[in-house]
Amino acid sequence: MEDPQRKARTVSDRDPNLAGSQPPLLYPPYQSTVLRAPERPLIHLPSDYSDLTQPVYGHLPIGATDNDLTRQCPGGEPQGERIIVAGRVVDEDGRPQPNVLIEIWQANAAGRYRHVNDNHPAPLDPYFLGAGRVVTDSEGRYQFTTIKPGAYPWRNHPNAWRPAHIHFSIFGRSFQTRLVTQMYFPGDPLMAFDPMLTSLPDEKVRQRLVSRLDMNLTQPEWALGYIFDIVLRGDSATPFEERV
Repeated sequence: MEDPQRKARTVSDRDPNLAGSQPPLLYPPYQSTVLRAPERPLIHLPSDYSDLTQPVYGHLPIGATDNDLTRQCPGGEPQGERIIVAGRVVDEDGRPQPNVLIEIWQANAAGRYRHVNDNHPAPLDPYFLGAGRVVTDSEGRYQFTTIKPGAYPWRNHPNAWRPAHIHFSIFGRSFQTRLVTQMYFPGDPLMAFDPMLTSLPDEKVRQRLVSRLDMNLTQPEWALGYIFDIVLRGDSATPFEERV
């Protein structure tokens, strides 16, 4: 039997100001949340993690092609529709957030991830890794060049297909400030069937996860441009996964 206290834990319980603007930790139509939603109180990280004053890049510094997913593999270019994704990271008052580490990961144009656990019978692209990163500039701006991801089946419910999307991870100045979200594409009919997106009860809030086509960013005969701004806090905050 499901624990009624577990079922009651939602974003509004943690912060009433976020009611309706963030997905619940437990949302049964999105089956994975049944397994991963917390059953016990969250563990607080040691306070000294907050003493870190810069993003943690791992073992390798950011390289020249880290934000261009079409140029990461020698010998060829990935298949699919080339796109540019750009935007700004701002706080609730619209102030830019510089030096924010943004990481993205996504499926290829056929809807398959380069991951050992992805057994979707779609072709792997030998020239597409599906991951990139960049640091925002002094105005909070970022930009990626990539390939528009394809839809893919995910077995959450009968005939379940995920719409095209790109995962975003946003790191601030400390290890404790990581936020994760997803970006969708305008006009995708699969969005109406996606429990990850429809877990947000407010349609206006859902639209914060949908990028917008921008012809000023679009490069003629090269790539369509999409704008996706990220708001960290406040009434217009971008919805994040498992925000605490």
